[in-house]
Amino acid sequence: MGKLFGTDGVRGLANEYPMTPEIAMAIGRAVAHVLQNRAVSVAKTSLPIGLKPLESNRPVRRAKIVVGKDTRLSGYMIENALVAGICSMGADAIVIGPLPTPGVAFVTQSMRADAGIMISASHNAYHDNGIKIFAADGYKLPDEVEEEIEKIVLSTVLEKNRPKADLVGKAFRIEDAIGRYVVSLKAVFPKDLDLQGVRLALDCANGAGYKVAPMIFEELGAEVIRSGVSPNGLNINAKCGALHPEAVANQTAEMRADIGIALDGDGDRVILSDENGEIVDGDQIIGLCAIEMKAQGILKRDTVVTTPMSNIGLEVALRDKGIKLVRAQVGDRYVVELMRREGYNLGGEQSGHLVFLDHGTTGDGALAALKVLEVMRRSGKRLSELKKSIRLFPQVTKNVRVTKKPPLSEEPLIQEAIKKAETALKDSGRVFVRFSGTEPVCRVMIEGPDQQGVNDLADGIVQVIRSRLG
Repeated sequence: MGKLFGTDGVRGLANEYPMTPEIAMAIGRAVAHVLQNRAVSVAKTSLPIGLKPLESNRPVRRAKIVVGKDTRLSGYMIENALVAGICSMGADAIVIGPLPTPGVAFVTQSMRADAGIMISASHNAYHDNGIKIFAADGYKLPDEVEEEIEKIVLSTVLEKNRPKADLVGKAFRIEDAIGRYVVSLKAVFPKDLDLQGVRLALDCANGAGYKVAPMIFEELGAEVIRSGVSPNGLNINAKCGALHPEAVANQTAEMRADIGIALDGDGDRVILSDENGEIVDGDQIIGLCAIEMKAQGILKRDTVVTTPMSNIGLEVALRDKGIKLVRAQVGDRYVVELMRREGYNLGGEQSGHLVFLDHGTTGDGALAALKVLEVMRRSGKRLSELKKSIRLFPQVTKNVRVTKKPPLSEEPLIQEAIKKAETALKDSGRVFVRFSGTEPVCRVMIEGPDQQGVNDLADGIVQVIRSRLG
């Protein structure tokens, strides 16, 4: 068996290794085992002095694990397998149904659960699925804990460790998770503002936000034009949502909406459209929010965290405003890790993962949209005007399907092609080539002074990668 965890949990074709019900059950058992031991340890050390547990072989308290999902057909299969695994190890499963990834993180934290599990392959098509795990504090598990869980899943260590009788766990389904999450996000929007008179086009990608996202904006007073809110298990991310923002962009212009909001399948990323139907990507969202936060004096250390994929134009625009940009490794979890370590409160990715650590623990598309709407309401400016402060350089990103992922440094022909592009750009652009951590894809990103030039340079690298790794 191969390695389970990638850069964002476990992901793959549903019902094929590693996304089989057998592995899902094993993950549920391993998570419950690891966290049950920690729960017992914490509970015992928190007992009043002199008080001891009644039975040494009985847990002082059960671990509680929240389980949420998006709208994929295979979610039922994976959910049931995870719950069975959790209960078989003596922990309780709190099943909340479809809810965005940031909602699962929030419910985990607010219910003081020991962990949260989100069943989703994020922006991938319906036939894929994945498992993301959150710690009790709502943050994604650190690498060392994932490694501990993976070792247990791939071993037989739990075969002889099976609780019996009344020590088997229970499963509870709670119906108010959506309401809890809606209230938490509405509380983020300033009380002196509302969305009365705002018309917005909202595309939920037929995904996890299809119920909750419209409620958030409507309860704040907006008129919401809905799309992507009819999931059937097969249409998640299908020509809609953050992966295909042109759909909501066209609708925004046609319906004369003030803003278009496109979420992805699990609701942790967002791409916007201005009132003219022009797309506003993650870099521009980060930029306009950072400028507003600095003006309010709430941008910690006057710094923003992004990744190497972010446009150099964002860095230039922020520098002009006295804001520093630092780059973390690609992946929202690495952005968050750097933010927490260095004490920053705003970060994100060009793809639309926006993290506001003052309000949440992971990327949240609806939260990011609310932050942009706050800037619009306070300034009285349209989004088309606000985005002008972030002038992006011409950039192209091309994805190449690959059958293997050797270290790129050990591929001389690919390195030669990259060096050729860098020489052509000199100091007027950037070249960034990497493998996706969640798909069999190599990504080629190039920035430069003109669109045709960067496109041609990218095509040159793509051809070499395809011939070597395709």
